[in-house]
Amino acid sequence: MGRFDRYLLGQLLTLFGFFALVLILVYWINRAVILFDQLIADGQSAGVFLEFIALSLPAVITIVLPLAAFAASVYVTNRMRGEGELTVVQATGFSPFRLARPVVVFGLIVTLLMSALVHVLGPAALTRLNVRESEIAGTTTARLLREGTFITPVDGVTVYIREITPGGELRDIFLSDQRNDTEKVIYTASRAYLVKTDGGPQLVMIDGGIQTFGTADRQLVKTGFGDLVYDLAPLLPQPGTARRGYREFASPVLFRASAETVAATRKSALSLRAAVHDRIAESLLALVAALLGFAPLLLGQFSRLGVWRQIIGAVFLVIMIKGIETLTTATLRDEPEKWWIAYLPVAAGLSVVIGLLARASGARLRLRRPVAVAP
Repeated sequence: MGRFDRYLLGQLLTLFGFFALVLILVYWINRAVILFDQLIADGQSAGVFLEFIALSLPAVITIVLPLAAFAASVYVTNRMRGEGELTVVQATGFSPFRLARPVVVFGLIVTLLMSALVHVLGPAALTRLNVRESEIAGTTTARLLREGTFITPVDGVTVYIREITPGGELRDIFLSDQRNDTEKVIYTASRAYLVKTDGGPQLVMIDGGIQTFGTADRQLVKTGFGDLVYDLAPLLPQPGTARRGYREFASPVLFRASAETVAATRKSALSLRAAVHDRIAESLLALVAALLGFAPLLLGQFSRLGVWRQIIGAVFLVIMIKGIETLTTATLRDEPEKWWIAYLPVAAGLSVVIGLLARASGARLRLRRPVAVAP
């Protein structure tokens, strides 16, 4: 690469890193707030919270990278044009297509980063995240043992625990079971312990009472007890063969579409291979985003007022390509045999870029054409 190419590429990578960092922090903090409410309220530790935040990072980066590439291209091109650097370079004989070479290299670098995320790192992080969510959702502590809060693990059952001691003792228990239409039962106890058995977790209540209200005869019966065992297994999710989404599998596994993968995802081999093509197209859109931030800004004559109209046009083009991507994704989901339509947004974007660069080249030639002077 020439000196100018290295200079422009360095500018693009620097601004790309800045915009990517800012956008990742914005998306990540928003995700962190949601996870904090869910996990800390469920009694999870700060370590679990940090683990979930780290596992959600690849999905956030996948969203952010094309946006950061577009923003970096727009910013660098606008600054270099406003300061006359592009004008000077074009005066030395650089055509718009020649100027786009470092932008293409920049876009390919972002595409490689996107490829690593969407094909390998993203599925691996999502798999681990889903496993940890299932583990937490299946624990009694997360679903039932929250002090000072009325919890409804299933319809008709309400649990309240005033205090949970460091030793695991539950104090002042209230449990309302209204799943039976013929009677309503309320259990209260001064103390309780959680015991794990082969049949599932059991709640051993000590020094309490039972209030049973018959809905038919409208009678209330009170019974005291020294200790009572209450089965918590019906209040917890039952283990089963969970369905794995195709997003949890790396692209090589999806493309092979073995019988095990088809059974786990419950999708056809055509759908799995179409998903791989969709991931490839998603990575290539980073290159399109970088070029769309560059090519439109070469149109028009130099102006100290900037190129705001061209920037607005570039944003409109990105929205248009994103709309095409949404339509093709929906079509691909319904008709996976048409896998080639996954590349339509990329083809449309690159066609627009080539057309804009050709138009900029034509305008430059017209400006350089000598004007005949009458004698």
